[in-house]
Amino acid sequence: MHKKIIAGAGAALTILAIATTAFAQVETSATATTPSTVATKIACVGTAVNTREASIDAGITAHAQAIQDAYTARAAALKTAYTDTTTAQLRTDVRAAWKTFNASVKTANMSWKTTRNAAWSAFKTAAKACKAPASASDSANMSSEVSGQ
Repeated sequence: MHKKIIAGAGAALTILAIATTAFAQVETSATATTPSTVATKIACVGTAVNTREASIDAGITAHAQAIQDAYTARAAALKTAYTDTTTAQLRTDVRAAWKTFNASVKTANMSWKTTRNAAWSAFKTAAKACKAPASASDSANMSSEVSGQ
């Protein structure tokens, strides 16, 4: 009787050992696949980030140039205005210089915001297609972006 119990227990241990080994192999196989898949998804998000950052860089460069051009034009217009000989003409020219400046700055800011929003929107679409975990994205930092005036 004891021999049957010991034999049964031995068989159960053998089955348990085989099952554990098989389970460990499946788990190892799944674990080996997962990092590669996650790494691929992270690389995909990285590509989307690089594209977004290139677009933002071009946009902020264009914005800075447009603002600089607005200041340069304002300076030239004011320099010319202060060569006027009457206060009435001076007032008209000064108002025109500032009106043009404000319109230029407004246009530059709107252009920057459009570029920035388009870059982030394209990024979100591309990152979503990567199917990466949310922790692989830096979208939470969007509010840190320069907003313009």
